[in-house]
Amino acid sequence: MKKKLVTMLLATTMVASMFAGCGSDGGSKNSSDSGSVYMLNFKPETDQAWQDLAKEYSDEKGVDVTVVTAADGQYKTQLQSELAKKEAPTIFNIGSTSDCAEYADYIYDLKDSEIYKHQSDKSLSLEYDGKVAAVANCYECYGIIYNKAILENYCKNYPDAVIKSVDDIKDLDTLEKVATDINSNVDKINEACGTHITEAFASAGLDDGSNWRFSGHLAGIELYYEFKDDNVTKQPETIKGTYLPEYKNIFDLYLKDSTTEPTQLSSKTGDDSTSEFSLGEAAFYQNGTWAWTDLQKAGMKADSLGMLPIYIGVKGEEKQGLATGSENYWCINSKASDADKKATKDFLKWVVTSKTGIKSLSSDMGFTTPFKSFSDVKSDNPLVQAAVEDQNSGKTAVSWNFTMMPSEEWKNKLGSALLEYAQGTGDWNAVKKAFVDGWKTEYDAVH
Repeated sequence: MKKKLVTMLLATTMVASMFAGCGSDGGSKNSSDSGSVYMLNFKPETDQAWQDLAKEYSDEKGVDVTVVTAADGQYKTQLQSELAKKEAPTIFNIGSTSDCAEYADYIYDLKDSEIYKHQSDKSLSLEYDGKVAAVANCYECYGIIYNKAILENYCKNYPDAVIKSVDDIKDLDTLEKVATDINSNVDKINEACGTHITEAFASAGLDDGSNWRFSGHLAGIELYYEFKDDNVTKQPETIKGTYLPEYKNIFDLYLKDSTTEPTQLSSKTGDDSTSEFSLGEAAFYQNGTWAWTDLQKAGMKADSLGMLPIYIGVKGEEKQGLATGSENYWCINSKASDADKKATKDFLKWVVTSKTGIKSLSSDMGFTTPFKSFSDVKSDNPLVQAAVEDQNSGKTAVSWNFTMMPSEEWKNKLGSALLEYAQGTGDWNAVKKAFVDGWKTEYDAVH
């Protein structure tokens, strides 16, 4: 997940906070027989919440817990480096069955673990080589987040609004009409509504740390429709790019009606997009339920947020729901000592069953978490609430097919081709080549 979807980037590639007993230092571990825990955290926006949980557990149980958070877009590089060390992570994150193959030597069978037993839907776990290789720690939704206050104001107070309600946006055609109207009449709209919009969409940042929104998540919409047509249920050796024209449709809209000139997108980050959106400079912003943490910190109110499916111009898309799934799977390092493995399993059990852990995952991190102990938990994340409403509406959820992508390098090369296209230094044929031909190349390399 990595994607399965917006960061708290720190000055260096990673930041570590050690929660050990008195006198602990940078790389220390608990010297007792009780073992210790080292988590390499995948999501920068949840860093503080995990640090707080680690301290709480350490204080309560007397077990050393280390949480290290990799910088956005650097997780895989950091993981490979950390696993090679003597003091390697005891908990790490993977996002797909391809990762299972890549990290097969480090996968511990979780079939007898408490976190697997507490999983409310066993299909959300990854099986590989006869093992329960990883357990999903959350499932999330992504789509086009919108500023509800701006759009409701637009519909109510701008006399020439092209829609009467946000509910009228049910396909790409309508979304494009709204975005074009906002861009074409931004001064009139601001005057009538008291807003300060600059463009319809927040910038489509294509820097290395945030292009996953488009090379991963947006590309996943194309894969969803292609795999649906071809009844694909496991990672294929080749793809056709059937819906690349539709992928281009929505990407072009992001570029055309964005707060940033396409030639500047290589320097635009996820933080920039979040800031533009939260400041009311844009009405739309592609991201997911995880974005609430940063939007809330930026001052946005829960009642100002809603989320639409990502429409790309496919027939029947008015029945399409949000993209729902996970790329966040916990693995326990099989190479850790028995004491550390036990300490790690105990820690994760506490995280998903204790009141402290449940509150942190559901409220502080904003996760929708697939464990039985969360059955009565209602998230205060407005984007999660929007996702629940979407699921209850009868619409068909879009599965997270980007988890079948053959490698991180495939996404990297696609991201580079998208940037070249956006800047005008490359064309869409290069995107198609990276998408279709690159899939086969990376599949063969991995297998």
